[in-house]
Amino acid sequence: MKRSTAVFFDCVKKNRAAILLFAAILLLNGAVFYLYGILAEPFFYSALLLAALLLMLIGADFVSELKKAGRRERTKNTLLACGVYKPEDGSLRDADYTEMLALLTGELQRLQTEISVKRQADDDYYTAWVHQIKTPIATMKLQLAEDTEGNRAIRAELFRVEQYVEMVLDYIRLDSASNDLVVASYDLDSIIKETLRKIAPQFVLRKLKLNYTPAGITVVTDKKWLAFILEQLLSNALKYTPAGEIGLEAQGNEIRVSDTGIGIAPEDLPRIFEKGYTGMNGRIGENSSGLGLFLTKKAADLLGIAVSCESAVGRGTTFTLTLPEKR
Repeated sequence: MKRSTAVFFDCVKKNRAAILLFAAILLLNGAVFYLYGILAEPFFYSALLLAALLLMLIGADFVSELKKAGRRERTKNTLLACGVYKPEDGSLRDADYTEMLALLTGELQRLQTEISVKRQADDDYYTAWVHQIKTPIATMKLQLAEDTEGNRAIRAELFRVEQYVEMVLDYIRLDSASNDLVVASYDLDSIIKETLRKIAPQFVLRKLKLNYTPAGITVVTDKKWLAFILEQLLSNALKYTPAGEIGLEAQGNEIRVSDTGIGIAPEDLPRIFEKGYTGMNGRIGENSSGLGLFLTKKAADLLGIAVSCESAVGRGTTFTLTLPEKR
């Protein structure tokens, strides 16, 4: 009953122009009838007809608004109540919509909190998993310390396993890496040499030549993430270069990683940085997760580094990193 009364007053407020017009017409008719000395009875009949028409119009609008108010009430009742909200506007319609928005906002906040808690739980689990699995990997590396041809091959595969494990951790870290950046001036050659020492056994195993000339320049960046990008690009070059050589050079604010490998198909080039995209090479060659270049691009964006790629099938690929200009 209370809602019906509120709807009725809303209708009256909405149709106040029509009501004022009715009153004006009524006064005008009364003045005309009085000036011309016409009997009052016709005036009352015409006033009743106009009032009946006005009531019909307002009544139809009232029924329509009452149905809408009922639908709003049902919608509001389906939402989870997340608090009490008292709108300042006196209109029932505005009050209903405002309260529904408040309830939806509260529900959205609850879902966001729930997703955040679940994501944190997943991150904690995978972080713990990565640290736990590093122990057996380290043990296996010690067992394979003897330098034999068989051990070298197994160590190479173990290195790939270790890379994939680290990739899981880097995937988690990249979402909040902006809080972990340490930007400073670094000697580029020291970062490159550290990365090369890590993957040097892969060059030996695959009998690939490395062309690298020290650049003798400093860069302003985050050392850890730039090393990660270089490692991913070099590992990618190693994976898709059956024979030949891999080049690494730096000049000005550009670093280029090139290879003489199988190359990338033209139709795959626009999508190589997409998450999970492996392209033709991933389907016909070694197993590929489609995450390496995706994470490379994500880390590069974090550091403000532009990444571009040129490739020709059967001739090789060149990735170019363009570092931000020093300021």
